Parts: sequence; structure tokens; C-alpha cells
Amino acid sequence: MYLFLDNAARTLARIMALLGGVLLLAITAMTCVSIIGRAFVPFNIGLGPIRGIYDITEIGMAAAVFAFLPLCQYERGHAAVDLFADVIPISLNKLLDLLFDIGMFLVASVGAWRLYLGMLDKLRYQETTLIAQIPVWQGFAASLIGAVAFAIVAAFCILRSSRILIGWTSKEITHV
Repeated sequence: MYLFLDNAARTLARIMALLGGVLLLAITAMTCVSIIGRAFVPFNIGLGPIRGIYDITEIGMAAAVFAFLPLCQYERGHAAVDLFADVIPISLNKLLDLLFDIGMFLVASVGAWRLYLGMLDKLRYQETTLIAQIPVWQGFAASLIGAVAFAIVAAFCILRSSRILIGWTSKEITHV
């Protein structure tokens, strides 16, 4: 069962990171097209800049950042201060890893919950972006997908750290 959960968490994290990367590439391409279009406006060539590119970039960047968080959590890529990691016992390091994973799960869960409430609020009031008139709730919904995946992967990381702490698995994540 553990191996199934490990594969599911890893797969979810990788898929979310790939989606975030594709989203960043799309935003980059749209920005380039918009800049090129803006450059040709004086010559009356091309379509001109993309209307609302700032709004689209803002929403896309937020969704991309949240899409990268699950893989960062799975790979233990978050910033850590390991000043005393070499001088304290390995068992204490494993306990600290578990405590940090619990903390990240709490952060991820609260973040997803607040994004959900924010999305409902934006949906209720039908708020839109200034230029493109994109419904703001859609940006919240796009970010919420990554936030929920982050919470799911963080929950798995608690299980992984617990198993490492009590010695039920040999698959330890090394500190870099």
C-alpha cells in the first residue's frame, strides 16, 4: 500500500510540475507575441499587443507557482536551515523532518482552504480583472488545483517521514 501511495504522490507531483511548466511556456509565448505585436503597431503590421496580457500573466503565474509546490514538497526542495544537522543525532533529524512535514501540511491545507473561500467570494461578487475582464474566481480556481495537490503530497510526506522515523522503510530522502 505504501508503494502505491508513494507512486501516486510522485506522479501527482510530477504531473502538476509539468502542467506548471507548460503554463509558463504558454505565458512566455503569449508575452513574446504581445511584445512583437506592440512593436509593429507604428508600422500598421500585425495584430498589435494582446489585450489584457498583464491580467493573463498574473493569473497564469499564480497557477504555475502553486503547480510547482507539490514536487518541491515531495523532493524536499523547500528551503531548510541545516546548521546543526551534522552534530545532532540522526533520529532527531528524522523527527525534525516529520515535524517540518506536519508544518508544511498545515500550511498547504490552510492555503488551499483560504484559496477556496477566496474563490467563492470572487464568484459571488462576479469580480473581473481590469483590462481583460476575466472573472477573478478562475484564477483562484486554477491556483486551488495546485494548492490541493500540494496538501495531498504534504500529507503523504508525513506518512513517509513517519515510516522513516520508526524504521519501516529504507527509502530516506537525503539532506542536500
